[in-house]
This record gives sequence, structure tokens and C-alpha cells, in this order.
Amino acid sequence: MRPEKIRMDDLKVYTLKDPQWDEIVRSFKDHDIYYISGYLKALETNSDGEPLLFFYDNGKTRGINVVLRRDIAHCDYFRGIIEEGKLFDFSTPYGYGGWIIEGEDKKELFDTYEEWCRENGIVCEFVRFHPLIENQRYSQDTYEVIPLGQVISMDLNDEETMLMNMSSRNRNKVRKAIKTGVTVNCCHTEKLNEFIEIYEETMRRDNAEAYYFFHRDYYDCLFRELKDHIMIFYAQLDGKILSSCIVFLENGRLSYHLAGSTKTSGNIYETNLLIYKTAEWGCQNGYRSFLLGGGVGSQEDYLYQFKRGFDDKHSYQFYIGKKTYQKDIYDDLVSKRTQIDRPGFFPAYRG
Repeated sequence: MRPEKIRMDDLKVYTLKDPQWDEIVRSFKDHDIYYISGYLKALETNSDGEPLLFFYDNGKTRGINVVLRRDIAHCDYFRGIIEEGKLFDFSTPYGYGGWIIEGEDKKELFDTYEEWCRENGIVCEFVRFHPLIENQRYSQDTYEVIPLGQVISMDLNDEETMLMNMSSRNRNKVRKAIKTGVTVNCCHTEKLNEFIEIYEETMRRDNAEAYYFFHRDYYDCLFRELKDHIMIFYAQLDGKILSSCIVFLENGRLSYHLAGSTKTSGNIYETNLLIYKTAEWGCQNGYRSFLLGGGVGSQEDYLYQFKRGFDDKHSYQFYIGKKTYQKDIYDDLVSKRTQIDRPGFFPAYRG
């Protein structure tokens, strides 16, 4: 029912059991951590769906797309109503994704991909395009592409530029944190327990959705599978960790993944120093950018303004994409919902 590899003309589909996954992904110059198998394995342990890698190559144009395939029959609203293994939808893994394409023959690629989706019970697809790759440009004729908010990425090409791109107010806060005695260090798993405790404390304080409380297996899988491509940075004062973050390292980019802080008096500025020192480490170790992300729900809120203080010259537009492959089935699924709890959510039958 779910073959490990499906071949259709120039399109190949890989599962995590295929050892070629990362070799294929890393052969694309714009790839990032969100396409790497180790990250997808962690999401699979988190029950996010079945990871699939699509690889298209017709000799002139090639592309990759990574998705999580979700059985719609496993959705709470449709248990016992829909037969398992018949209808699915695709979603970008937590973070960013979408097609990365090298070459000009995009139409043939998307025609082949759409045919595969229709033949294999894919009802629709939701995409979070990568703001630094700007890969929404490949999909504008095929998906409904929607701009949301801005995200911030720090330029790490040299430390002088990095400092100049920070707001003067933020530079002052970094200096105050250093003067107070805050220090920043990094490790792999030595401080993982402390990170989880601080992160979950932050999520509770922010009334975060249940999804953001990841299982321990998720963290263990991340650090086991990604190895040298993931680190924990932490800020401490008098031996106590006040702020911490998990950072991905891939293809010359740092990516801010998860972060948390304890509830302090607010004038220690340990998180300001944490981000600055993480960026400084990246700059010294040959990384070119540090993707911080944006505000909550893509809003230009306090979180966005905080991140903007680290580089107000490098904001990037974040886009999402929607594609319905089988509209009649999609509409029927929506009609089966007695109430839509999240208007505007896509797919609406999961809202």
C-alpha cells in the first residue's frame, strides 16, 4: 500500500529508509536543514506525518520537495468515516520548505508532480516557503502563493557588519548584559535537560498550543540524527542558565529553532546577549547568515521587533502556498465538518 520508492518517468519518491536522501538534498546549492533526513526523522517521532522526498530530474531541470504525508483518516474528525490509506494531504515540515528547482523547465516538473499526487490520493498541499531561498518564485504559477509577515536574518559575513546592522539600543543591551556578568556558552546535549525545562516553562507562560510541547523522543532523535548540525547555546549568570536556544547549522546558515528563558527582572538582557554571541560564533566559524524568524503568527509584534533589533537591514518576506489536487473530495471533506473551529485554516477540514 505504501511502497518505499515510486518511479514515474522523471519523478522519484524516497522515504527515510532510502540512504540516498541526504546525498540528493545536499546536491542542491540552496538546500537547508529542513530538507535533511535527520530533521524529518525527529518530526516523524513527533507524529507529524510520514516524510517523503520528491526528486525530479529530466536531464535539463531538476528539483526537490520534502513533505509530510498525513492520512486524513487519522484526523479526529474522520476516524471511522474514511478508510485508512486512501486519502492524504501534504504539509511542509515544521519550519520552511517548498520546491527547490534548478533549471527552467518548471511546467513539466509540476505537471508530473500533480499527476503523481492525483494518482496517489493526495487531496491538497500546504507549503511554508523558505524566505532566504525565496523559492515561492518557482511555484507562483502552480500554487496559490500568499505573502504573510516579515522574518529577520542576520548577516554574518563579518563581525563589524554584524554589529553595525544591530540597533544602537540593542548594542547597549548587549553591553549591559556583559557588564552584569552574563556569559554565553554552547554544547551538544550536555545542557539538553535544562533547555527542555526552560523551553517548556516559556511555552506554559505564553499559553502555547499543545503541539509545541515536544516529546523527549523528538529531542533525542534531533541530536542523534543531526549530530554536528545542531547545537545548544545558553546564557547564564552566577552558574544559573537564564536563556537557551537550539540552533541548526547547515549549508552556511544558522537557524534559530526553539528558545526559552526564565522569568527574570527584565533588565539583565540575557537573551539579547545569547543571540548576539550565537551570531558571533557563527561568524567566526564561517556561517553567512542567522535566520531568526518572525513574530507570532507572522505578525509584526513585540517578538518581531525584538528580532529586528539584531539586523534591521535584512528582513525577508515570508510566503505560504496552497494547492488543491482533488477539489470535489476536498469540498466533500469540508462539508462533513459540522463546525470549523479555525476559520481561514488550510486545509479547512482540519480547521
